[in-house]
Amino acid sequence: MRRIPELNKHKLAGQATLFDLHRFHAFFTTSTLDTDTADKTHRAHAAIELVDSDLKSSALAHMPSGVFAAIAAWRVLAVIAFNLTRATAVAAGIGLARATTATIRRKLINIPTRIASSARRITLHLPENWPWATGWTHLFDHAFAPPSPTPT
Repeated sequence: MRRIPELNKHKLAGQATLFDLHRFHAFFTTSTLDTDTADKTHRAHAAIELVDSDLKSSALAHMPSGVFAAIAAWRVLAVIAFNLTRATAVAAGIGLARATTATIRRKLINIPTRIASSARRITLHLPENWPWATGWTHLFDHAFAPPSPTPT
Protein backbone atom coordinates (compact mmCIF):
# COMPACT_ATOMS: atom_id res chain seq x y z
CA MET A 1 0.00 0.00 0.00
CA ARG A 2 1.33 3.42 -0.93
CA ARG A 3 0.08 6.60 0.75
CA ILE A 4 0.19 9.86 -1.20
CA PRO A 5 -0.70 13.21 0.38
CA GLU A 6 -3.72 14.86 -1.22
CA LEU A 7 -2.86 18.29 -2.55
CA ASN A 8 -5.05 21.08 -1.18
CA LYS A 9 -6.30 23.08 -4.14
CA HIS A 10 -7.72 25.81 -1.89
CA LYS A 11 -4.52 26.30 0.14
CA LEU A 12 -3.20 28.82 -2.36
CA ALA A 13 -6.36 30.88 -1.83
CA GLY A 14 -5.58 31.14 1.89
CA GLN A 15 -7.81 28.31 3.08
CA ALA A 16 -5.90 25.63 4.99
CA THR A 17 -7.29 22.18 5.75
CA LEU A 18 -8.31 21.05 9.21
CA PHE A 19 -6.34 17.79 8.82
CA ASP A 20 -4.17 16.21 6.15
CA LEU A 21 -5.81 14.01 3.53
CA HIS A 22 -4.15 11.08 1.79
CA ARG A 23 -4.89 8.90 -1.20
CA PHE A 24 -4.06 5.22 -0.95
CA HIS A 25 -2.89 3.08 -3.86
CA ALA A 26 -2.74 -0.67 -3.40
CA PHE A 27 -0.56 -2.95 -5.48
CA PHE A 28 -0.30 -6.71 -5.36
CA THR A 29 2.83 -8.72 -6.00
CA THR A 30 3.97 -12.30 -5.72
CA SER A 31 7.58 -11.36 -5.08
CA THR A 32 9.26 -11.36 -1.70
CA LEU A 33 10.53 -7.78 -2.08
CA ASP A 34 9.98 -5.22 0.63
CA THR A 35 7.36 -2.53 0.02
CA ASP A 36 9.72 0.23 -1.14
CA THR A 37 11.55 -1.99 -3.63
CA ALA A 38 8.27 -3.44 -4.92
CA ASP A 39 6.89 0.08 -5.40
CA LYS A 40 10.00 1.18 -7.34
CA THR A 41 9.79 -1.94 -9.50
CA HIS A 42 6.10 -1.28 -10.14
CA ARG A 43 6.80 2.33 -11.16
CA ALA A 44 9.63 1.27 -13.50
CA HIS A 45 7.27 -1.23 -15.09
CA ALA A 46 4.75 1.55 -15.66
CA ALA A 47 7.40 3.62 -17.50
CA ILE A 48 8.21 0.66 -19.74
CA GLU A 49 4.51 0.23 -20.48
CA LEU A 50 4.35 3.84 -21.70
CA VAL A 51 7.20 3.20 -24.14
CA ASP A 52 5.50 -0.03 -25.27
CA SER A 53 2.22 1.79 -25.81
CA ASP A 54 3.95 4.52 -27.80
CA LEU A 55 5.69 1.96 -30.03
CA LYS A 56 2.46 0.00 -30.55
CA SER A 57 0.61 3.12 -31.64
CA SER A 58 3.28 4.03 -34.20
CA ALA A 59 5.68 1.65 -35.95
CA LEU A 60 4.63 -1.63 -34.35
CA ALA A 61 1.04 -1.08 -35.52
CA HIS A 62 2.17 -1.87 -39.08
CA MET A 63 4.40 -4.90 -38.55
CA PRO A 64 4.78 -7.37 -41.40
CA SER A 65 3.68 -10.88 -40.64
CA GLY A 66 4.74 -14.34 -41.61
CA VAL A 67 8.52 -14.07 -41.74
CA PHE A 68 10.42 -14.00 -38.47
CA ALA A 69 13.44 -12.17 -39.94
CA ALA A 70 11.21 -9.42 -41.36
CA ILE A 71 9.49 -8.95 -37.99
CA ALA A 72 12.84 -8.82 -36.19
CA ALA A 73 14.21 -6.25 -38.64
CA TRP A 74 11.03 -4.19 -38.37
CA ARG A 75 11.28 -4.12 -34.57
CA VAL A 76 14.93 -3.06 -34.68
CA LEU A 77 14.11 -0.25 -37.10
CA ALA A 78 11.11 0.78 -34.98
CA VAL A 79 13.29 1.12 -31.88
CA ILE A 80 15.92 3.08 -33.82
CA ALA A 81 13.25 5.45 -35.15
CA PHE A 82 11.77 5.80 -31.65
CA ASN A 83 15.15 6.71 -30.15
CA LEU A 84 15.92 9.19 -32.95
CA THR A 85 12.52 10.82 -32.48
CA ARG A 86 13.16 11.14 -28.74
CA ALA A 87 16.60 12.67 -29.39
CA THR A 88 15.01 15.10 -31.85
CA ALA A 89 12.46 16.21 -29.26
CA VAL A 90 15.12 16.76 -26.62
CA ALA A 91 17.41 18.65 -29.02
CA ALA A 92 14.57 20.96 -30.08
CA GLY A 93 14.31 22.17 -26.51
CA ILE A 94 10.67 23.25 -26.55
CA GLY A 95 9.25 20.96 -23.88
CA LEU A 96 8.62 17.87 -25.99
CA ALA A 97 10.92 15.53 -24.07
CA ARG A 98 7.96 13.64 -22.58
CA ALA A 99 5.63 13.92 -25.56
CA THR A 100 4.41 10.91 -27.50
CA THR A 101 5.89 10.01 -30.86
CA ALA A 102 2.74 11.18 -32.65
CA THR A 103 2.99 14.61 -31.02
CA ILE A 104 6.66 14.98 -31.91
CA ARG A 105 5.93 13.91 -35.46
CA ARG A 106 3.06 16.40 -35.73
CA LYS A 107 4.97 19.35 -34.27
CA LEU A 108 8.54 18.90 -35.57
CA ILE A 109 8.76 16.36 -38.38
CA ASN A 110 5.64 16.73 -40.57
CA ILE A 111 5.93 20.43 -41.25
CA PRO A 112 4.15 22.35 -43.99
CA THR A 113 7.07 24.03 -45.72
CA ARG A 114 7.82 25.24 -49.21
CA ILE A 115 11.19 24.47 -50.75
CA ALA A 116 12.66 27.03 -53.14
CA SER A 117 15.97 26.89 -54.96
CA SER A 118 17.78 29.84 -56.41
CA ALA A 119 21.40 30.20 -57.44
CA ARG A 120 22.15 26.65 -56.28
CA ARG A 121 20.90 27.42 -52.78
CA ILE A 122 17.95 25.67 -51.20
CA THR A 123 15.65 27.80 -49.05
CA LEU A 124 12.95 26.46 -46.74
CA HIS A 125 9.96 28.73 -46.26
CA LEU A 126 8.33 27.82 -42.96
CA PRO A 127 4.72 28.88 -42.32
CA GLU A 128 4.12 32.28 -40.77
CA ASN A 129 3.08 32.30 -37.10
CA TRP A 130 3.95 28.62 -36.78
CA PRO A 131 4.06 27.93 -33.02
CA TRP A 132 6.98 25.48 -33.17
CA ALA A 133 9.24 27.50 -35.47
CA THR A 134 11.72 28.37 -32.71
CA GLY A 135 12.12 24.75 -31.68
CA TRP A 136 12.50 23.62 -35.29
CA THR A 137 15.10 26.26 -36.09
CA HIS A 138 16.97 25.41 -32.87
CA LEU A 139 16.95 21.75 -33.93
CA PHE A 140 18.07 22.66 -37.46
CA ASP A 141 20.90 24.84 -36.16
CA HIS A 142 21.94 22.09 -33.73
CA ALA A 143 21.95 19.44 -36.46
CA PHE A 144 23.82 21.45 -39.09
CA ALA A 145 26.21 23.42 -36.90
CA PRO A 146 29.90 22.99 -37.68
CA PRO A 147 31.54 20.43 -35.44
CA SER A 148 33.22 21.78 -32.33
CA PRO A 149 36.97 21.37 -32.25
CA THR A 150 38.19 18.42 -30.23
CA PRO A 151 40.78 19.13 -27.56
CA THR A 152 44.19 17.68 -28.28
